[in-house]
Amino acid sequence: MSERKVLNKYYPPDFDPSKIPRMKLEKNRQYTVRLMAPFNMRCATCGEYIYKGKKFNARKEDVENEDYLGIRIYRFYIKCTRCLQEISFKTDPKNTDYEIEAGATRNFMALKLAEEQAKREEEEQKEEEANNPMKLLEYRTEQSRQEIELLESLEELKELNRRQRTVDYEGMLKQFQPETAEQRKAREEQEDNEFIKSVKFNNPSKHKVVAEEIIEDVNEDYEPIAKSIKTEVPAPKPVVAKKEAWNKSIGVISKKTPLANLVRSKKTETNTSVSEKEVQGSSNGSNSGKDSAQAKPSGLSLLADYSGSDSDS
Repeated sequence: MSERKVLNKYYPPDFDPSKIPRMKLEKNRQYTVRLMAPFNMRCATCGEYIYKGKKFNARKEDVENEDYLGIRIYRFYIKCTRCLQEISFKTDPKNTDYEIEAGATRNFMALKLAEEQAKREEEEQKEEEANNPMKLLEYRTEQSRQEIELLESLEELKELNRRQRTVDYEGMLKQFQPETAEQRKAREEQEDNEFIKSVKFNNPSKHKVVAEEIIEDVNEDYEPIAKSIKTEVPAPKPVVAKKEAWNKSIGVISKKTPLANLVRSKKTETNTSVSEKEVQGSSNGSNSGKDSAQAKPSGLSLLADYSGSDSDS
């Protein structure tokens, strides 16, 4: 099986190219090519703008009886994208550009016109210098005067920089001299001192003094005593109030009559009177140690209570 895209064909040994019939083509035949618009243009019929780089299926032909230094000039035909009006333009090898012929107008291109004008002025100046020696002399004189002015301004700038510049020769010499051991030691100590000053230590004097409440439970008969101790702590701590919980659960106990509402007295029984005196004695004993002997009941007092209870009944 032969290849699909081959460049070399097989020619038999008895091949004679003169026997191949030649086709008779037109002298100025047109070819269909694919191209892009070489510049911005506007259709002369409908006013549609055709921008540079837009692709067209164009017809190409040779321009008859026109060439530039033996270079062929080609003409292209395209159609407007809106009204299908035919637009023609041709190549311009002299200016390395394209030239519009019919069907559209080329848009204004400031950069291209400026380049063309600068080129035209340069050509005119060269031609004038070649024909008029006085103009050439004037041009050279003007050019030399401009060069002198530039050199003078450059010298002024150098002199100004020289005045403002101050060179520290001692500093430059110290910079390139080797450092001694004493200088190195002094420099290291200075760096250490600066580092210590830059470090921020925590100041204990800035700590807040908070009064912490400590609750101690001594006995059930006494009210809890709160002591306030000043301690230095970095941050305040929450204090649990046990006093309020104590008062809510049991009730407030007065110092004058402890357990007065909890004991009921009975006159009919002798044990009740004895118990009242024992309770009173215990309460007085808790308040002061001197009245403990008076609170103890004796035998005569018990007998009197017993007889009193019988008489009442």
